[in-house]
Amino acid sequence: QVQLVESGGGLVQPGGSLRLSCAASGNIVNRYTMAWYRQAPGEQREVVATIVTNGNVYYKDSVKGRFSIDKDGVQNTVYLQMNSLRPEDTAVYYCNTNPSLIPWGPGTQVTVSS
Repeated sequence: QVQLVESGGGLVQPGGSLRLSCAASGNIVNRYTMAWYRQAPGEQREVVATIVTNGNVYYKDSVKGRFSIDKDGVQNTVYLQMNSLRPEDTAVYYCNTNPSLIPWGPGTQVTVSS
């Protein structure tokens, strides 16, 4: 069974940057549409960024121009570059296929605070 492990989160000041990584144990990155999701306390999990198998990318409106998703099919890893972070970006970030087909990984906590 494919497993997903997210990393790269942390505490950052507003305006700062982080780069998240998602390592998949199976060869799924080139076979499926992949996405980064996030879940803030008391909120539902939401899609933040999506990368299709052909490389097309899509973003939630509030992160357009600040976040960038990419992937490495050889390493079976998906990345999320997050710039100009805001307090409202604080959440646990997860990756999965889109729609989600794989058991969720542990996620990585991103906290944006001064």
